[in-house]
Amino acid sequence: MKITILTTFPEMFAPLHQSILGRAQKAGILSIREVDIRAYSKNKHHNTDDAPYGGGAGMVMLAQPIVDAMRDVQGEGFCGRRIYLSPRGATLTQKKAEALAREKELILLCGHYEGVDQRALDLCIDEELSIGDYVLTGGELGAMVLVDCVARLIPGVLGCEESAQTESFSSGLLEYPQYTRPREFEGLSVPAPLLGGSHAQIAEWQLEQSLLITLRRRPEMAEAYLAGRKLSRAQKRVVERVRAQIAEEEKEKREQERRKRALFLCSLAGSGRGRR
Repeated sequence: MKITILTTFPEMFAPLHQSILGRAQKAGILSIREVDIRAYSKNKHHNTDDAPYGGGAGMVMLAQPIVDAMRDVQGEGFCGRRIYLSPRGATLTQKKAEALAREKELILLCGHYEGVDQRALDLCIDEELSIGDYVLTGGELGAMVLVDCVARLIPGVLGCEESAQTESFSSGLLEYPQYTRPREFEGLSVPAPLLGGSHAQIAEWQLEQSLLITLRRRPEMAEAYLAGRKLSRAQKRVVERVRAQIAEEEKEKREQERRKRALFLCSLAGSGRGRR
């Protein structure tokens, strides 16, 4: 895959050329390049922003340098997606990352200041994406997140395709806990099922832990995973066991809240604050 990033701060992207992504680029699996939008500005001082029409705080990125940069980097026969990193865009999800990983080429536009002249977006952007419901100083960090999220799904980048398939959000559940040597550390041991060598027991334990974690933290995600899914008898037993444990935890939580409230009311009565 070829990824081009249009930015006014190309030096920010050094991390994308290190570690796993760096090795993938050296192997020819992935191509990442940053293009400085300032180089395309036709203004005397090569500025890329100006005051907004209608007034308001801050500056707005000019359409001309962005459009010229986009047209230059995409060239003839461009076949891919042109994305603007924006807080008003659709939220980046694992499903969206999987779809983008199937593209041949991506061009990412990093906004700055108060935004980008809408005409640039109308002329050369296919979609807007956000990495979360918060605002950053620019689109560079969002672009780095998107690149890392998408690139690791490209065959050969991770070196182990199973890693991308079994992690949180890829399987539909949050990931189970991981352990490595030593077997014991500061009084904590590796769970027994992982030490026995039985693949069936390991798979059952992993499913159980993933379900437990997902039901505790993202119950809607767990229910979506289970809805309409064909489960084996062993998997059904795991689900029943996990649901029973969650129900017991909820019961205990309600009991703790009841006791806390009772103690609070007792303390009020004892201090006389509860009297009228």
